[in-house]
Amino acid sequence: MAVRIDGKALAAKIKGQTAAEAARLPRRPGLAVVLVGEDPASQVYVAGKERDCAECGIESFGRRLGAETSQEALLELIRRLNEDPRVDGVLVQLPLPGHLDEQAVINAIAPDKDVDCFHPFNVGRMAVGDPVFLPCTPAGVMAMLDEYEIPIRGKRCVVLGRSNIVGKPMAALLTQRDGTVTICHSQTEDMARHTREADILVSAVGRTGLVTADMVKEGAVVIDVAMNRDENGRLCGDVDFAAVEPKASYITPVPGGVGPMTRACLMRNILAAARLHQA
Repeated sequence: MAVRIDGKALAAKIKGQTAAEAARLPRRPGLAVVLVGEDPASQVYVAGKERDCAECGIESFGRRLGAETSQEALLELIRRLNEDPRVDGVLVQLPLPGHLDEQAVINAIAPDKDVDCFHPFNVGRMAVGDPVFLPCTPAGVMAMLDEYEIPIRGKRCVVLGRSNIVGKPMAALLTQRDGTVTICHSQTEDMARHTREADILVSAVGRTGLVTADMVKEGAVVIDVAMNRDENGRLCGDVDFAAVEPKASYITPVPGGVGPMTRACLMRNILAAARLHQA
């Protein structure tokens, strides 16, 4: 039976460390969270981030805008936040309403305040192994592997999903740690052939029940990044947890696995930004 990786406990440890280090800075770190519109899921995510800030001694500057907000008005707000010395990190909650250009908004955030690590400057720095910040979800996965002393060097790593937020940076970070990495996606032929060879399998697709027991190598480490809802409305991931757990050596539950780590690593990025600005 697999060891369940406790992301909730590790996230609490990281947030505790972040709070202690933030308290030693000349001023409190600050995060501005911009929410455009009234998407219920986005409201929940933003509220969670604001609670995390309070726990970590980080000042939160919430900015709520109507769904009809223009591109020009949003970019002007970002410009002001970039110039505000109290703000170390600027986070625009995605997705945005359809009339707004997400990439233009991301590009407008100052790279030294891009604590999500979405700006092309920071993505490039991360890709060449010289990061300012690390993307929060992949960083959370790496922190879990390290906490449980799971070796990466020389291991066959398979990442399901090629998004800019998780799949691509996850593959880059595993490669930088000397993993041998394969990315699978919707156009991959015979995905199971690849997953059955994985020592470390990371799934970030967003499809309930995608990873079944017959797709997993005996003793593999299985990291489930996805946050889905099953037919009963319960939170679940991509992995058929009950079937896969007996085969795996380590596995992340959903909830309580990668999700809390994403938020904890965001707090760590805000602390890093504050150190840059207060050096």
